[in-house]
Amino acid sequence: MLNQCQIVYHPDNCLNKKRPFAQSCKLCIEACPHQAIKDNREINAKRCTECGVCMAVCPSDGLVDRSIDKLLEYIRGSEQITLNCPLANPMGFEISCLGILDRDLWLSLLLQSQDKKVEIYTGECVNCPDKKACGLSVQNFNKVHKSWPEHPPLSVIVAPDSGNNSANDQQIRKTQSPKMSLRNWSREKLEIMLPGITSDESYLIPRSRRFFGETWEPKKALVLPLPALNVSDNCSNCGVCAAICPQKSLTKKEDEDILTLIYEPFKCVECQRCVSVCKQKALSFENKRLSYRMFTGKIRIHQGKYRYCSRCGKQLFDNVEPPLCYACATSDPAEESNFLS
Repeated sequence: MLNQCQIVYHPDNCLNKKRPFAQSCKLCIEACPHQAIKDNREINAKRCTECGVCMAVCPSDGLVDRSIDKLLEYIRGSEQITLNCPLANPMGFEISCLGILDRDLWLSLLLQSQDKKVEIYTGECVNCPDKKACGLSVQNFNKVHKSWPEHPPLSVIVAPDSGNNSANDQQIRKTQSPKMSLRNWSREKLEIMLPGITSDESYLIPRSRRFFGETWEPKKALVLPLPALNVSDNCSNCGVCAAICPQKSLTKKEDEDILTLIYEPFKCVECQRCVSVCKQKALSFENKRLSYRMFTGKIRIHQGKYRYCSRCGKQLFDNVEPPLCYACATSDPAEESNFLS
């Protein structure tokens, strides 16, 4: 018998496969409160509670809840948005846990609350085995609230399920797929019954990010404070940051002796690889007020001239003065002391 898990792994979406990096991403493994994710990202269905924290921390939809499209369709089409976790009164669309709400989904709900009533019902999270996932979601919301305190209101209501709800209270419930035998099942039948289990889905922009962009588009006049990449004057124009970006959100253009860095916030998932690889520590993420056009467009965030060794003419990738490469600097004891200081 197959114990189906709502969380599915799409390896081609994983940052580690999009562009290998010395320090592989293990956010999903580290965040899982039940140690249900193995090093190869295989999910132990017996341990997994489907709290969704793995997909909330995954920057690129390497892990996705099978019902996420139904949730987005519900939010998109409902006149009033009512969500509830399994331990709360069944007042609306049941989500596995608040843990599935990443920053982009919180922003989408806040934008929706300008025009609709948005309510989220939870059980007593302090007594829930998935309280770590809920806590992470609350942290995501607090970050949004701190940067955008004037956001439209939404309601989060603690309403534990008493077990005395009538059928009328159960407006929309997430249905659980029954267990089934794999014997004599064809690939085509499996794909119909378990979408995503037999094929790998691959796309650049995460679902929640695309939904956020879709929700923001009709409100283009609204400017939002969002994390965006910043480049300081310490940049040595090496271009390594653009070369290792797995989302292609940071690209470079070279024109003779000029390097230009182009940033696309919509593609960026803040994996921090560019920040960690920069030897000059010239990169950082800062909250900036972005228009919809800036968020979905291309921004020139840096332009600088290449530096060359004053002796041999070799290109330099640091800001050491005087401008000498390692070979030239170490060939003269006097210069070597300056180079190593």
